[in-house]
Amino acid sequence: MQTHKKVAFHTLGCKLNFSETSTIARTFVDAGYIKVDFNDLADIYVINTCSVTEIAEKKCKYVINRAAKQNPEAKIVVIGCFAQLRPEQLMAINGVDIVLSNRDKHQVLEYVENNATTLSRCDYKELNSFQTAWSFDDRTRSFLKIQDGCDYFCSYCTIPKARGLSRSDSIKSIIEKANIIVNKGVKEIVLTGVNIGDFGRKNGETFYDLLKAFHDVNGLQRLRLSSIEPNLLEDRIIELTAKSNIIMPHFHIPLQCGTDKLLKLMKRRYNTQLFKEKIETIRYLMPDVYIAIDIIVGVPEESEQDFQQTIAFIESFAPSELHIFTYSERKDTVAVRMQQVPKNIRKDRSYILHEKAKRYNNEFCKQFESKVRNVLFEKGKKRTIIEGFTDNYLKVVVPYNEGYINEILPVELLKYDIDKQHFIGKVVNC
Repeated sequence: MQTHKKVAFHTLGCKLNFSETSTIARTFVDAGYIKVDFNDLADIYVINTCSVTEIAEKKCKYVINRAAKQNPEAKIVVIGCFAQLRPEQLMAINGVDIVLSNRDKHQVLEYVENNATTLSRCDYKELNSFQTAWSFDDRTRSFLKIQDGCDYFCSYCTIPKARGLSRSDSIKSIIEKANIIVNKGVKEIVLTGVNIGDFGRKNGETFYDLLKAFHDVNGLQRLRLSSIEPNLLEDRIIELTAKSNIIMPHFHIPLQCGTDKLLKLMKRRYNTQLFKEKIETIRYLMPDVYIAIDIIVGVPEESEQDFQQTIAFIESFAPSELHIFTYSERKDTVAVRMQQVPKNIRKDRSYILHEKAKRYNNEFCKQFESKVRNVLFEKGKKRTIIEGFTDNYLKVVVPYNEGYINEILPVELLKYDIDKQHFIGKVVNC
């Protein structure tokens, strides 16, 4: 018998979480539930959480409380990394009925229909199976999970304990899913995972071979990579991207620390020289490439001299985008036992880098004014404008035209709006 109960989902954190939420949501819809917006009144609220920073955990608690206020009678289910690491803390929040570990989260529907109050725990070493996931929420692009977990255990990071050790799907299985996605009309696939460059290592396959296999997916227009570790970004992957007609010239590469001293303390697997060489190789082969990097400001033992060296290093290659994270102490990590940078200094350093990030992004984008790039249009806003992204990840808005949705069209980039961080464009030859 089908149910008509309403279920709502909210995702915090990374693209990987979004792919998993989308997959879980489909199991509810297939079982007869009605999926509604999280702001609507629902019978069940499923919250997929993040635990990468203290702020992420505070957001999780805020979202849980919001759901409880919207419908005090609703069943609230909490899954994800926060649920894996600190289930008792979440179960103690008023209104929470079910907290599931990352081992059990894909059985949310089963737990809900058993109508029990449940707290599920597991050790990270038990997270050893690969659970497939991909998103269908947006018919323009799909986040496809190819890998999960991480073996690196960086000093500041809890992800291995939240996600388990590195494991991957197979190339055959991924390409089968890609064909299903493309046959639904999706034109762009974004590859997601915790450490995608580590794909296939334990299966005798390689990330490079996976990227080559995608070229045989009929109808796939665009393939985009999520974050990839610099030590795993092989030159042959860069060269393949430069020659490819589907892999987009867009890289997201975590730096995290800007001096060799800090990289070693944080147990990163590269140095600044390797990182710089990767950037130079990419730009030599793809001059218009978009390069985003991550940096954590105020990591333990970061002196003022270290911070100034970090600034100088970043200035030496001026990324297209700079993602800045203020260091957050994470329980059960090596870094929490090191000398901590005072929080007010972390805040000041974050502000300085955010100001530089605006300049980097502006300088990169301004060079494309008056040029024509192909844009994949995604959605409209109140039927006034429609937005999309160029191959090299420049956000573009043009006057609304329903016929543009999910189409790749040439667009003249008229002007870059610094405040809104997008181009005002004009579709040409249409």
